[in-house]
Order: sequence, then structure tokens, then C-alpha cells
Amino acid sequence: MLTRKHSIEGKHPFGKAAELFDSLDADAAMKFAMVAGDVTLVLDDTGTILDAAFDPDEFPDFENWTGTNWIETVTDESRPKIMEMLAAARRGEVQHWRQVNHPSRGGDIPIRYAVLSVNGGEHRIAFGRDLREAGKLQQRLLQVQQSLERDYLQMRQLEARYRMLFDRSSEAVIVVEAQTLKIREANPAAHSMTGSRAGTLSGKKVTSLIDKGSREALQALAGSAMASDAVTPGEITLAKGGRQVSVAINGFMQDRGHFLLMRMTSVDASGEDVAAPLFDLVDQMPDAFVMADANLEIVSANQSFVELVQAASLDQLRGRHLSETLGRPGIDLDLIEGQIDQHGAARNVSTVLRAGHEMEGEPVELSAVRSSGDDPLYAFVIRPIGRRLRDLPPGSQDLPRSVEQLTDLVGRMSLKDIVRESTDLIERLCIEAALSYTSDNRASAAEILGLSRQSLYSKLHRYGLGNLQGDGE
Repeated sequence: MLTRKHSIEGKHPFGKAAELFDSLDADAAMKFAMVAGDVTLVLDDTGTILDAAFDPDEFPDFENWTGTNWIETVTDESRPKIMEMLAAARRGEVQHWRQVNHPSRGGDIPIRYAVLSVNGGEHRIAFGRDLREAGKLQQRLLQVQQSLERDYLQMRQLEARYRMLFDRSSEAVIVVEAQTLKIREANPAAHSMTGSRAGTLSGKKVTSLIDKGSREALQALAGSAMASDAVTPGEITLAKGGRQVSVAINGFMQDRGHFLLMRMTSVDASGEDVAAPLFDLVDQMPDAFVMADANLEIVSANQSFVELVQAASLDQLRGRHLSETLGRPGIDLDLIEGQIDQHGAARNVSTVLRAGHEMEGEPVELSAVRSSGDDPLYAFVIRPIGRRLRDLPPGSQDLPRSVEQLTDLVGRMSLKDIVRESTDLIERLCIEAALSYTSDNRASAAEILGLSRQSLYSKLHRYGLGNLQGDGE
């Protein structure tokens, strides 16, 4: 936004102006005027252009302006600004920069002007500066800012999921600084196992929680974890209560620092690990989880899956084939099995989940793995995406970008949906080509596409093609 700092008001004037500029000849004055602006216009009192200086390569449409009134060279919405600048120059007021738009074959050209009176008020000089590069920089800045905001939102969501899993895990987990062995984080299960009050472990040395006889073994495990990814868990004794625990340690780097991830589980008198209640944790997951046998018949599922398929209980689902509720019949499950055979897992597959006797189903995204052995089991993690697709604003990632991507949708979407996607793709590509051809000028793009400006704005918003710089100041 242009402010008073862009004018001469308030600036310290030349102290020796009379000596420096009194003998200024016409040639030097002309060079000063040409240097001061990308476009320099000499006007009479009525605003008629008497002469003009500009680069014809940068402004090819500005030819033959001599003899034309300045107000006739700008767009309709810019004409009031021209009249205000000329009126202020006649009154001898200090001029501030004002942006106007000149129509051209390549789109509107934004230029900001300041007008000065010369020759005792007989003539006016309008100094203009091209704003096209500044507009492009502003657009790039906006795109970068939007990208950063999307990345920040994704990081917040990931952190929230990590924090929930970390806090609700029944396994004791401690994050330790590798160099000092100070505890950075510890979950509630770790506080309970070590006999510590909630929130008191951060900042303490992990060795203070370990019996003196086990500290050397712990330090050896920590050193091995920093040197290798495959370290056999070891047994240590806790300082409080003399409890025997099995410790698994993994090393990792974060913010150029080395850290240790310690996982501790209790060991009974016979030395066997006590199984953690993982199924309770799975049952409380917000995403649906279902396990099926080699014939894809449901073996078990969590409460979220039972609710998604609107079943009365898990017992009602056991033994039913997964194709009765998941995927389009004869298509999706075969594709998922093929991905597992080829890659070992299926990740982020778009499909549908049907409740009751529905035919269409709700859009979902799933990931799946299969266990090894003669009688393998399949595990599916399913998350609904229908609400997310409705709530998120349209963006460049919503549409396929090529014919190849359209054909990839075969088997994942119905023919009716694929045809709709192809229509949107063609419409979007035509709008992008028109904007590129007109140097992002929406008025010219709408004209060559045969659309009204309002229709073009609506489609720009629909396809998330960016908030292009508007007209005016």
C-alpha cells in the first residue's frame, strides 16, 4: 500500500538547490525526468499528453499517446484518480503516488504516478513507475505463505496424534538426551512404573531411576543404540521397589542433537515379558481398525469400525466377508491384495465403506498389511474422508493433471465420476492457459474464454488458482 513516505512531503530538501539547479539546461532536465520514472508524461493544464518518454520494448502499447488526453489511456476505474491528481497539481498541493491501470493487448498494466507542476504551472509532468514485477513478487509471497500455513497445519495434526499415542500408551516410554542422559519427555506410564509423581521426570537424569547395579548395563545399552539400529533389549532393576524391567533403546537425531527412545516393560518372576494391553489401545483408536483372515472374513474389529458400518456389535460382524462392507464389489479388495503382494502393504487407498444395504457408501481411505505364515491375517486401518473433502477449500491437488492420472481412476471411481473429473480437468487447464496467455490478467482471460468476470472469479475460487492482485491502489 502506498503511503505518504512515497511522496516528497516531509523529506529534507536540498540545501543548495539554487546553486545546483539554477543553471540546469533542457537536456539535463530531460534526463532527470526520464530517470525518475519508467514512464514520464508531459501534460498541459487540461491533461493532454504533449510528450512521453518510455521504453517501447516494455510498453509497446504506449505508442502514439502524444495528443491524447491522459484520462483516455487508463481503465474506467482509474479515471477518478487521474482527475484527482490533475486537480491537486493545479492547486499546487503536494503529490502522493497513485496507482492506475493502463489497458493493453497483454492485459492491464499497473503503474503508479506522481504529478508535478512546472514552468510556472503551465505544464505538468507525470512520473510513472511500473508495478508488474512487484505484483508478481506479492503473488509469490502469498503462495509461499499459504504453503507454509498448510505445512504448519499438517505438523500440528501430526503432533496431536503423536501426543495422544504417547500419553495413552500403556508401555512406559522415555525420551533421553544421549550426551547428558537427561530425561526430555516421559509418558504417564513411565511415571507410574518408576514410582514418580506426574510431570516430575523431565530434567532428571535417567540413571537416578535405575538401581546402582544396573546403571553400567543401561549405559552400555545406550552406547550400542547410538552405534546400531538393532540392539537386543536388556534387563535392569529400578531404584524404587527393585522392580525388574526389560528396556529397549533406539537412537535418533533431532535438531542436530542425539536422543534415545527408551521403552520399558515389566518382567515377571519367570523372566517372561508381561503382554501390554495393546488391544485396549486399538479399540480406543479414532480410526477404524479391522482384522480379517486369509479368506477376507472378519475376525476382529475395534469400536470405530463397528460404528462406521452401523452394526449392533462386533459379534454381528465376525465371519462376514469384508467385501460386504468395504470397497466396490469385485474391484477394490482385489486391487488392495495386488498392492500387498507387490509392495508388502497398501497405503492410502481411496475406496468406500458401506453401512447396511447402501450401494454408494461413504468415501474412506485405508492402509493394509498382511502377516506372514501359512494362515496369514489382514489388518486394515480405515479413516473417513468425506467430511474432510467437503470442508477443505478446493486446491490444485483436488484434480488430476493429465490423461494418465484420469485413467488411473478406473477401478477406483465410477465412470460417471471419472467423466466429471475429466470435464473439470479440461476447464481448469483452459483457464490456466488463458491466465498464462494474458499474464494473469483476469479481465482479458474472461474475454478470450467467453466468460463474464464474475463467472471467471467463481471458477478461479473453485479450482484454487490463487488470489490474483486486484485493481486499484
